[in-house]
Amino acid sequence: MIRHPFPAVLVILTGVLLTGCQASLPGPSEPALLTRLEEAPPGAAPGTCWGKTVTPAVIETVTEQVQTAPPEVDNSGRVIRPARYVTETRQAIIEERKTTWFEVPCAEMQTPDFTASVQRALAARGVYRGAVTGQMDARTRAAIRRYQAARGLDSGILSLETARDLGLVTVERPAG
Repeated sequence: MIRHPFPAVLVILTGVLLTGCQASLPGPSEPALLTRLEEAPPGAAPGTCWGKTVTPAVIETVTEQVQTAPPEVDNSGRVIRPARYVTETRQAIIEERKTTWFEVPCAEMQTPDFTASVQRALAARGVYRGAVTGQMDARTRAAIRRYQAARGLDSGILSLETARDLGLVTVERPAG
């Protein structure tokens, strides 16, 4: 019997290709950072960058008995034939799907130095415990999510408001 090395090579090559694909994907349930106006909320200012979170709808399965025929009763009140029922199952939307848009620092601003500053700022606030690497890795996104969730935004994408709150982005003052 002759064995061909082809299947083993194919398995190794497939693993390498899949590993490369996984490295480029956003973290669990984190959408890719949206840039400029490729996709933005209505009325977004030109030159701004946006992120969004989508909260799925909450759907509940409801099962109930529905009467299809009333009971038949004689003159004395005795039930001749009981009521008839069918079981109906349906889906009910408890909460609608919700899309939340938020402005984010644009990609050109998010340099390794900026990310390292984000990591230091989150560490100073006790939500980041990793090394300051300057990489927007899963640990950094999880810390961003923890920090923002406490302020009403459940996302691992750094919002512009959070960056300002952390003292990393200047706040424009009105002229006057």
